[in-house]
Amino acid sequence: MILNIILIVVGVAIVLWGADRLTDGAVALAERMKMSQMLIGLTIVALGTSMPEFFVSLTSALKGTTDMAVGNVVGSNIFNAMVIVGCAAVVMPMTILNTTVRKDIPFALLASVVLMLLCIDGSISRLDSALFVALLGIFFYISIKGSRSEPTQEAEAKTPQPVWKALLFVVLGLAGLVVGSNVFVDNAASLASLLGMSEAVIGLTIVAGGTSLPELATSIVAAKKGNSDIAIGNVLGSNVMNILFILGITGLISPMQINGITWVDLSMMGISMLLLWLFSFTKYRIERWEGLLLVILFAGYMSWLIAGAMA
Repeated sequence: MILNIILIVVGVAIVLWGADRLTDGAVALAERMKMSQMLIGLTIVALGTSMPEFFVSLTSALKGTTDMAVGNVVGSNIFNAMVIVGCAAVVMPMTILNTTVRKDIPFALLASVVLMLLCIDGSISRLDSALFVALLGIFFYISIKGSRSEPTQEAEAKTPQPVWKALLFVVLGLAGLVVGSNVFVDNAASLASLLGMSEAVIGLTIVAGGTSLPELATSIVAAKKGNSDIAIGNVLGSNVMNILFILGITGLISPMQINGITWVDLSMMGISMLLLWLFSFTKYRIERWEGLLLVILFAGYMSWLIAGAMA
C-alpha cells in the first residue's frame, strides 16, 4: 500500500510536468500556425489529454468491465466541468469567448444529452457509436470553421519558439501526461479495489479523477499563465472527445452493456454542462465564486456516491 501511495504521488508529478510542457508547446504552435488558442485547446490538446480515458475505457470494454468504461467517461466529464473549470476559475477568473458560449458549450451539452438518451435501453450499440463518430466529425468541422473568424487571445510579447521545439514540447508533454496518468490510475484503482467498491463507482471516482488529471493540470497551468482560451477549450474539447471519440470508437469495437451507471450519474453530467453554460453568460466570464460553487457541488456528489458505495 505504501508503494501504491508513492507511485500515485510520482504519477501526479509527471502529469504536472507534462501539462506545463504541453501548454507551452500548444501556445507556440497557435502563434506559429496563426491558429486560435481555442482551436488548439478544442482539438490537439483535448485529444491528447483524452488519451488516458480512451485507453482505460477501451481496455475495460475489451475485458468485459463495461461499467468501468462508461463510468470513466461520465465521471471524467463531471470532473472536467466542475472540478477543472472550478479550480481554474478560482486560480484566475476565466474569460469566455462569444463563440464558446454560442457554439462550443452547447455542442458539449448536446453530446451529453445524446449519451443520456442512448443509455435509456441500458446499452451502447455499434449503431449508437456510429452516431457518436458522425457527431465528432461535425464538431471538428464547426471548430475549424469557427476558429478562422475568431481573434486569437493576445499572449505576452516574446520571441516565438522554433516549430521543432514547440512540437517537441507537445510530444514530451503528451507522453508525460499519458505515462503519469497510467501510473496514477493503476495504483489508485488497486487501492480502491481493496475497499470493495463496484466497477461503476471505481470508474466514476478513482479512474475518472485519475484519467482527468491531464485536463486538470493543463487547464490550471493554462489559466495561471493567462491562456483561458486553452483552459476552457481543453475542458470542452475533452468532454466532447470523451463521449463522441472514446465511446464512439470503443463501442464500434466492442458494444457495451450499462448496469451500474444510474440516472443520477448521467443527470449530473448534463447538469454540470448546463451550469457551465449558464455561468458563461454572466459577462462572458466564470468568476471565482462560480468556480468555487462548481467544486462544492462536485464534492457533494462525490460524498453521496461514496456513501452509497460503502452502505
